[in-house]
Amino acid sequence: MELEDRIVSQFHNSMEINALTIEQHTPLIADAGELLLQCLVSEQKILCVGNGGSSALAQHFASLLLNRFRHERPGLPALALNDSAAMSGIGEETGFTEVYSKQIRALGQPGDILLVISTHGRANSLVQAIQAAHDRDMMVIALSGGDGGNMAALLLPDEIEICIPGGEDALIHGAHLLVLHCLCDLIEYQLFGG
Repeated sequence: MELEDRIVSQFHNSMEINALTIEQHTPLIADAGELLLQCLVSEQKILCVGNGGSSALAQHFASLLLNRFRHERPGLPALALNDSAAMSGIGEETGFTEVYSKQIRALGQPGDILLVISTHGRANSLVQAIQAAHDRDMMVIALSGGDGGNMAALLLPDEIEICIPGGEDALIHGAHLLVLHCLCDLIEYQLFGG
C-alpha cells in the first residue's frame, strides 16, 4: 500500500500546484498567449530556451508550434536553441554561460520573443539569454518557479513572468508543461479556430 500512497500523493501534489497556478496566473497566461500570437501574426519567431528538463520542455513547445498541437495546420516559426553541436561548440569555446546568448545574438531579431523556462531562475546561461534578447529588442516571456530567481529581476515592465508556486522541480515542470499546452491552444484557437 505504501507505493500506492506515494503515487496518490504525487497526483494530489500536482493537482494542488495546478490549482494554485490557475488561481494566480490565468490572466498572465492569457496575456502571454496574446504576446505570442502578435509575434506570429507579425511574421516574427519564438526562440525557446531552458536547461535540463526545462530544455526538453522548450523543445516540446517549439515542436508543437512547428508541427501541430490539436489540429493539422501550417507550421509556426519557433525554435528551441538546444542543438547539441551548437551548445557543445559554444560551451567549449566560451563556457556554458553563453550557450544561449550567443545563439540569440545570431538568430534573434527585433520583435521576436524569447520564451525562457526554468524551475528556479538562477542559471547564468538563462540570465545571459534574457540580456541578449533585450540587446536584440526582443520581448521575454519567462516560466519560472519559487521566487523566480535572478531572471525575474531582469524582466521589463511589459514582459511576462509566470512563476509557479512551490519548490519541487518535478511539480514545477508538470505545471510548466500544462501552461505551455495552454499557450499552444490559445495560439491555435486564435489563428485557426476551434
